[in-house]
Amino acid sequence: MTLSGPFDTDKHKMTPQYRSMRTSELEPLAIAAIQEHRRLLAADEVVYEEWTRANDDPTVTASVLQSLQAEYLARQKTSEAQQQELSEIIDALGYVPEVPIGDDGAKSE
Repeated sequence: MTLSGPFDTDKHKMTPQYRSMRTSELEPLAIAAIQEHRRLLAADEVVYEEWTRANDDPTVTASVLQSLQAEYLARQKTSEAQQQELSEIIDALGYVPEVPIGDDGAKSE
């Protein structure tokens, strides 16, 4: 019997670079990856909303709709790859570090 889904270990082989890293190295990577994931999601949402609004507007041309759809789908692929990397980092770390909402890592002066 072959397992599939979240327990399918063949699909989610961890990158060796993360397995060999210490917690003190992994935690900042995980925090940065979580922040990047949040930024990507927010940007993806903006593009999706623009695409759906344009789709409801009869004055928007088919080529514009196709362009917005292509942009959204490309962003989804980027987000999927980033999510996979984040997952690998968190798997190696062993926990999800706390990253407050709105904490984008920028330091104010």
